[in-house]
Amino acid sequence: MVGATVGRVRAVLRLEGLCVLAASAFVYSKFGAGWGVFFACFLLPDLSFLGYLAGPRVGALAYNAAHSYIGSVACLALSLAAPSEVPLAVGLIWSAHVGFDRALGYGLKYSRGFSYTHLGPIGRLAREAANPSIERAVAGKPAPAAHVER
Repeated sequence: MVGATVGRVRAVLRLEGLCVLAASAFVYSKFGAGWGVFFACFLLPDLSFLGYLAGPRVGALAYNAAHSYIGSVACLALSLAAPSEVPLAVGLIWSAHVGFDRALGYGLKYSRGFSYTHLGPIGRLAREAANPSIERAVAGKPAPAAHVER
């Protein structure tokens, strides 16, 4: 897929997401508003999926707005500029969510559709890319015979 990272770069970006998740959770444990709030708010950025009801372009825009680090870092910066627990907690929870998604391989979306991300295809597209015979079976074509080199 053009525009998607592959190989070691993809692995590094996923590891980076895991590090952001761990760091956000650690800092939250020191300065947060309690684990109940953390878990209650952790999946809130996924409400951006509702944008896909208006089509892939709007969906990608909504998803990317909620799943980039821009908003979470802005909240963290605001908490430093005007010390308050709310933007700090929001920024840490939001960063943790984005890091979690990146660690799982869910990247920013392209307007082509939900399965097209900057970290590579996800869902059915990823399965088809990993095993082209799935695509042939779905299309009703027989899978090619396995080739074994000796």
